[in-house]
Amino acid sequence: MKITWYGHAAFRLDFADKAVLIDPFFTGNPSFRSTVEDAARGVTHILLTHGHGDHIGDTLSLVEDAADASRTLPVVANPELCAYLSAKGAGNAPQMMNTGGKIDLGGFSVTMVRADHSSGGPAAPSEYLGNPTGLIIKAPGEPTVWHMADTDIFSDMGLLCEIHAPKVVFIPIGDRFTMGPEVAALAVKRFLPGVEIVVPIHYGTFPILVPDASAFVEALKGHPVKVVVPESGGSFEV
Repeated sequence: MKITWYGHAAFRLDFADKAVLIDPFFTGNPSFRSTVEDAARGVTHILLTHGHGDHIGDTLSLVEDAADASRTLPVVANPELCAYLSAKGAGNAPQMMNTGGKIDLGGFSVTMVRADHSSGGPAAPSEYLGNPTGLIIKAPGEPTVWHMADTDIFSDMGLLCEIHAPKVVFIPIGDRFTMGPEVAALAVKRFLPGVEIVVPIHYGTFPILVPDASAFVEALKGHPVKVVVPESGGSFEV
């Protein structure tokens, strides 16, 4: 599996014949260093963790581009977010699921799991767009990936590890809207046994977030987990 980080919480997973975008916040993302065309080239699926604009990102325009090319680009999200996307022009692209459930997408599956955060639309007053979630992606012959999305620490992270045995975890460290570096490091140490790689996310995008991953890396010194801190647009293989 090839994993590419585009800054903030945006990722692309390439494996087998799949190209999966997660929370494709490209336009308006100050840390995005690629082009939308390159990031979305050949994409087969979009997965969304929750309804905030810095996670929905370019989803609607990518779905519209796919429709213009006479193909459907499936978008996996919670029911409320699916309804919102459909009302905004996404048609039948959204495929709904909810916390605790699993969906088979043909060649891989996605399970929605708990995240402690919020989820609302851009209108004022903000509209409810379902509960926030993390995503666990499983594909035959590939390491299981857990995108924690935006969340605080919670002890059931340990139970989710027991159930799903993730090997790669994308974990938020930016503070203010999620847990900060020290708490995220504590989550790794206390609740993520068996995880081999952690990738810090949701930092450095805006001035009100933690500017870099150095405190997180320092807090995990001496721990057996491997911390991978890619440059925006950078890739690594697992």
